[in-house]
Amino acid sequence: MANAGVQLLGFTLAFIGFIGSIASTVMVEWKASSYAGDNIITAQALYEGLWKTCASQSTGQIQCKVYDSLLQLPGIVQGTRGLMLGSILLSFISILVAVVGMRCTTCMADQPQQKDKVALAGGVIYIISGMLALVGTSWYGQRIARDFYDPFTPTNSRYEFGSALYVGWGSASLTIIGGCFLCANCSGQTSVKTPRYPASNSGTAGRDYV
Repeated sequence: MANAGVQLLGFTLAFIGFIGSIASTVMVEWKASSYAGDNIITAQALYEGLWKTCASQSTGQIQCKVYDSLLQLPGIVQGTRGLMLGSILLSFISILVAVVGMRCTTCMADQPQQKDKVALAGGVIYIISGMLALVGTSWYGQRIARDFYDPFTPTNSRYEFGSALYVGWGSASLTIIGGCFLCANCSGQTSVKTPRYPASNSGTAGRDYV
């Protein structure tokens, strides 16, 4: 039998990861302007996200601009968008599946074996969702690091990791861990004890007569 407490813990961790993935996707701080090296421009800070870019002035004023054209976006932005949106969609599907299969719910309570299989499917979908988010954030972060260490990149055009990347990495990790908890506590078969009755002696009892 699956442990309802561990299932609930895994579902909670994965759900927190789902919320974090949404927050990371909509955040604008995927990469932030760097001031390393000879870059001494501190009048404004530039941020770029998956949907828009922002410039923060030293006076506290922030100006943001949504990307004008989807087809003119770099491939890294389009690919990361698809991976993050796919991760969010799969996490939403996994929430619906896992709720049905968890031991703390009454759905399919009369079919424990099938219920465990449904919870297992929800955990697997959660793991795939977390992997998509991890690939998307890591791919974007690798491109930032490559451009930062490229000697041909101008100093004032270098960027560093933004806060959205760290939120995405943490959310992907929570989603994967939660999915593993759901999978680890779903037994393949449920042992059913059949009642045992003493052997009937009716066949011989009928002969004990005069």
